[in-house]
Amino acid sequence: MKKPVILIIATLLLAAPAHAIVGGGTPQADGVARAVVTIVGSRGNFCTGSLIAPRLVLTVAHCVQPGADYKIIDRGADGQPQLLNVRTVAIHPNFNMQAMQAHRATADVALLQLDIPLKGKSTVPVGMPNIPIRIGSRFVVAGIGVTVRGDGKSGGTIRVAALVATGQPGAFQIRLVDPVTNGVRDGIGACTGDSGGPVFEDKPNGAVLVGVISWSTGPNGAAGCGGLTGVTPLTLYRDWILQTARSWGAAL
Repeated sequence: MKKPVILIIATLLLAAPAHAIVGGGTPQADGVARAVVTIVGSRGNFCTGSLIAPRLVLTVAHCVQPGADYKIIDRGADGQPQLLNVRTVAIHPNFNMQAMQAHRATADVALLQLDIPLKGKSTVPVGMPNIPIRIGSRFVVAGIGVTVRGDGKSGGTIRVAALVATGQPGAFQIRLVDPVTNGVRDGIGACTGDSGGPVFEDKPNGAVLVGVISWSTGPNGAAGCGGLTGVTPLTLYRDWILQTARSWGAAL
């Protein structure tokens, strides 16, 4: 069970810096990116998470399913990678894998408790989107996923992108698109490895984490990346996050 983790860690740590989430995002090391971490599993998957307390990482439920071990990778201030053990995983009890895979709304939210605090990083406040969410509302997404679909070596660098809401955004699901391409041709969007990444909205006191990246499509809803970025907003789940954190002795 350990070999896949070692292989994927090596791939991510040796990856050359890339320049997009998919389609033209911006590499970033400061600001909101200082809270972004990489999650690797013993089944060979990798996802994105956000540090919301020194020992707490917020991500999506489909990335941390039972039956595998998980670790956190982060590059410290000196650029050296840190590998941290995950002590506990809490998955929202209402999560439904089949719904997520069909791009339907579900409680795709999970919390990870680390063995030790993650130093040299910033934590981000957890909130909820402004209601009502309007078509065209702007959000910033971040992730460590691939820039070329199917090429794991193109992942591992934190990148950010500004996207806008489309369709019928609400408390259950938000669908984001590149405002330039509107999801009908290749544009900026989440891809493999960005799942669990933070979705930020600007508030009077700064950026607040208001959702997590759940899935993506290619243009016009085709399989792939660069079309829609599906987001699980925290509107219905913030209380669960806070209660779970408190049960672990952490205050947010």
